[in-house]
Parts: sequence; C-alpha cells; structure tokens
Amino acid sequence: MSSTKSTLRLAENTDDSGDITEIGANRLVAAVGDFASIAATSGCGELMAFATSAVRDATNSDAVLARVRAETGVNLEVLSGVDEARLTFLAVRRWFGWSAGRIMNFDIGGGSLELSSGADEDPDVAFSLQLGAGRLTRDWLQSDPPGKRRVAVLRDWLDAELVEPAKALRAAGAPDRVVGTSKTFRSLARLTGAAPSAAGPRVRRTLTAAGLRQLIAFISRMTTADRAELEGVSADRSQQIVAGALIAEATMRALAVEELEICPWALREGLILRKLDTEMGGELVVAR
Repeated sequence: MSSTKSTLRLAENTDDSGDITEIGANRLVAAVGDFASIAATSGCGELMAFATSAVRDATNSDAVLARVRAETGVNLEVLSGVDEARLTFLAVRRWFGWSAGRIMNFDIGGGSLELSSGADEDPDVAFSLQLGAGRLTRDWLQSDPPGKRRVAVLRDWLDAELVEPAKALRAAGAPDRVVGTSKTFRSLARLTGAAPSAAGPRVRRTLTAAGLRQLIAFISRMTTADRAELEGVSADRSQQIVAGALIAEATMRALAVEELEICPWALREGLILRKLDTEMGGELVVAR
C-alpha cells in the first residue's frame, strides 16, 4: 500500500570495538519510532520488526535492542545470517517460479553478503558472510576517492574470502539462473544501462561482469559527492557503492558468472511470504 525508507548505515556507524555508536543507535531508535507511528496511523493490524547483520554482529546488540524496546515499544527480532539468506531465496523463487530451475542468489547488504543456491523453495546451500558494502567501506575505503592500490588490495582479499563459499555453491549444482537482489545490485545494474525503476518491476534487468568491471574503473576514481550525481545512485548510497561493486565483482568472478538477473523481491518479501505460508498452516506451503 505504501513504502517508507530511512537509511541508517549502521554498519558504517560501528566503532573499532564492534559497538554500534551512539549516533547509530540514535538513528535506529528514531527510525523504529517513526515507522511504528506510521504503521499505527495507517491502521496496520500487526507489526513485523526485524534487524539484520549490523545489529546481529554488534557487540552491544543487547543494549541497543533494549533501548529500542524501552523508547519505542517495538521488539526487534534479530534474524540469523542463514535465515536472512534463506528468506531472500524464498522471495526470489516465488518471483521467478518453478520454471527457473536451480537458482543461485547473491544479496549485498550493508553488513553482510548472503549467498544461496537451490532447486526448491528452501536453498540447499546458504551463506551469510561479513562482506557488506557498508562494513567494507568503513574498514577498507576511507579515502575519498579510494586509492587505486587500496582497491587492488581489497579485490585480492575478497577473492581469498570467497574461495570456500564458492566451492560449496558450485558443489550444489550448476544454476539455471543467477540472480542479484538488494538495492546495491539494482543500483549497479542501473549504472551499467538497465532500465530505471520508473519502467516498472517486471522489466528484465541484468548486470554483466564486463559492464561491472568498466563501472568500477570509472566510479573508483570519483569522489562520494560526484558519485551522488550519477543517475541510479542516491546520496545515501554514494559512499558505499564502490565497495558494493567490488563485492559484486568478486562474487561473480568466484563463481564464473558473466551475467545475472536482478530480482525486485528480497528479504522483506521473503519475511511476508513466510508469515503468509505459516498462517495458512504448516511450515511452508509449497505449490507445484
């Protein structure tokens, strides 16, 4: 019916000890309070509130969640990384249907990278890696623009981190369709020539490895302010789009993927679908 978004960048607002900073916690509390108010005034009958990687991995997670609960009355449920990957995969399967065959899905968040592969509604293999765009921007790409040497070192590091997960994904079977979900993948596809969001969700959008390499060579030399001027990149995403592009490139390289398709559904839709399935009776309703 409606959609409201707020960019918190919690993965970037985490200090060296692993705590979400006071600024980050303040943003989270304010956003949850605002959204709870919107839900109430909209007549929403039930609130589903979930947190992912940045909150899950924070060393002060319990304290931050307690503060959210005390100040907003909302109990944030923290998803595990594997659940995040599996629920996103469920949304992708429902979007493309059974005719898509075996699907391999990549999802880049602020704090983590989710990888999954399967021929059913529940993937055979699912990984959640601490390779999010916000996290790597904070840890690796603090210069603006990032230096050429730093980008090269991060590329090598990503290749090493993805060796074992890539082996497991390949062992699960060759995919019939490779998919990318998340705002990062949508932005990268748009920057390499995919149709804008105004064209509607059912327009086929793809991202190629060749186009991604050319894009990285271009945007890695730009400042954050300059990247924010590009069509398809919001001011909130301009800081971490280079890291996101490098993660996407490394993942596609590790799995020898030359082209993937963008899916408009992701974790949010997966959560809703799981709830609908559960309320219909049983663990998951599988329609064949």
